[in-house]
Formats: sequence, structure tokens, C-alpha cells
Amino acid sequence: MIYGITLIILGLLAAPSLLLSKKPDAKELLEKITPYQGWIGLAFCFWGIWGVIQAVLNLGLLTTFPIWWITWLSSSAIEAVLGFILGYGMINKLVLSKNEEAKQKGEQLLAKLAPIQGKLGLAGIVIGIWVIVASILFYA
Repeated sequence: MIYGITLIILGLLAAPSLLLSKKPDAKELLEKITPYQGWIGLAFCFWGIWGVIQAVLNLGLLTTFPIWWITWLSSSAIEAVLGFILGYGMINKLVLSKNEEAKQKGEQLLAKLAPIQGKLGLAGIVIGIWVIVASILFYA
């Protein structure tokens, strides 16, 4: 359930226009979080990558709990992508700056993902809600 909540928060950070249209006073909160956005994105990127790795390593769950396994994989993937987008500055500074080829590939990937950031944020919110619902349905 915590995984779903964090994915919703990440989706809201990735699609701030969605949050601001619903709550205009949320701008102050977003301005407070902005300095930490890189670290938050970096943490979520690695957490999402770890989730994808864990889902692949537990591929056997696909035969017994297919809906839960697909939920796990999709939520981890969207979390890794949103984390990459939000934390690209930190990722570039800490990881990619040492290798010029990796830095160029990272910039190309960001250029492909940036135009759909809002849609990915919305997908993160929807998948986060589904993760919460699925955890209640399957583990309650």
C-alpha cells in the first residue's frame, strides 16, 4: 500500500499542472519540494529499477498471481521512469557525468520522455491508486 501512495505522490510531482488545477494553493507546497526534487527522483528511480529487477526475479508469481505480478512490474517501471525524469539533474551529476557516452544517452532518453511527462505522471497516479486497491483486494 505504501508503494501505491508513493507512486501517487511521484505522479503528482511529475504532473504539477494536474495538482495545481485541483488545488491552487498547492503551489506553495510544490515550491517547498522543488529543491529536493532531484533527490526524490533519484531515490524513486533506483527504487523502481529495484522493483523491476525483483519482479523479473519472481517471474514464477506470474502463474499464481498474474494480476498482482503485472501490477508490480508496471508500477515499478513507471516509478523508475518518473524517478529518472524528476531526478535527471542528480543522476547526471552523480552517475552520468563520469562517462560522456552515458551522458549523451541519458540526454536522448530524457528528450524522448519529457514531452510525455504529464501523461506518465497521470499514469503513475492511476497505477498508484490501483496498487492500493489491489493490495486491499488481494491481501486483505
